[in-house]
Amino acid sequence: MNMNIAVAQSGGPTCAINASLAGVFEAGIISKGVDKIYGSFNGIEGIIENRLADLSEYLKTNEDLELLMRTPSAALGSCRRKLPEYENDPEIYKTITECFRRYNIGLFLYIGGNDSMDTVAKLSRYYAENSIDIKVIGIPKTIDNDLYGTDYCPGFGSAAKYVAATVQEITRDSNVYSVPSVTIVETMGRHAGWLTAASACMRLNGESAPHLIYLPEHTFCSEKFINDVKEMMKKHKAVICAVSEGVRTADGKFAAEEYQSCKTDAFGHAYLSGIGKYLENLVSEKIGCKVRSIELNVMQRCSSHFASLTDIEGARSIGAEAVNAGVDGETGCMMTFERVSSSPYEYTISRIPADKAANSERFFPKEWINDEGNDVTDDALKYLMPLIQGELLPIMKNGMPQHFQFR
Repeated sequence: MNMNIAVAQSGGPTCAINASLAGVFEAGIISKGVDKIYGSFNGIEGIIENRLADLSEYLKTNEDLELLMRTPSAALGSCRRKLPEYENDPEIYKTITECFRRYNIGLFLYIGGNDSMDTVAKLSRYYAENSIDIKVIGIPKTIDNDLYGTDYCPGFGSAAKYVAATVQEITRDSNVYSVPSVTIVETMGRHAGWLTAASACMRLNGESAPHLIYLPEHTFCSEKFINDVKEMMKKHKAVICAVSEGVRTADGKFAAEEYQSCKTDAFGHAYLSGIGKYLENLVSEKIGCKVRSIELNVMQRCSSHFASLTDIEGARSIGAEAVNAGVDGETGCMMTFERVSSSPYEYTISRIPADKAANSERFFPKEWINDEGNDVTDDALKYLMPLIQGELLPIMKNGMPQHFQFR
């Protein structure tokens, strides 16, 4: 007897997460073991609240799929809901299972990051311990690129491409004037500096900027930062600095703690931002030159007009392979990329236990940070370059990109 699939999206959106959804749908409709593919609105919340829809009622043509792959953010909606341990709330597991049985769901695919893999691990463990034949598989997603066990995370390549191109454009603008200046670009990255490091990709075409790069993996010192800037001002009229939002001082505190709200999400993660403004004020006070800070904010994850084709195609492929793995009986795992070659970029798709991804973080390698802690090495560029290759051009109408919407 054939089964149905349920797929949901969770955590921070990316411009590749819908490509994984498209891959799931494409593989599902041609699989002999699958009848229907249901989408859950707002992640696991949609399962708990019985808000599912047959995706075939929305994705009717190849044009719909092409549009979906070019649409940023999570088309099904997202959530940041932490699934409790079974012993703390057994009823919620029963509610989820009742929904799956109502729709004859035999495979649940969750597209998300570390916290989403926590849900995959908990649900699959519950089903295994209770001999319930429902498979649960995680599909990786995050612009932070911090999921353990995979060469890269879908969404990162496009965000990296956007960050590097934007910093390049900021550099052009900053070099217009004759007066000395400092520009601080704040990027996302709570504990891992992959995205900030990606700003260096503009050097692949001979650029010198960004002149300073600071990542969470290296202790941040405000006094050293000022000295670094002064040294760079001797060489460059307009100094460009790329800084991760999560850089910390030697005592383990966020460097911009006084500029942050101290609020946290359902998983206990602090809402970060403010390092750019903090350093802007510091440069103004200590150096007194023209200075500005730019927080790239959500544009890093929702700018699909400049997506990496490598990233989008990878996201689509890993979504399709998750369906195949589930139909073959796999469960409790997260799909992964394994790099075979960097030039040309080649990979295989495999899997690891979901609980390994849920309880681990993949940090930017310290050996790819220079001794001064203010730049990245050429090895970082060798890793990054294949992930930003190619473009998936938007489908335009009336001079604007078109996006796919379920509702």
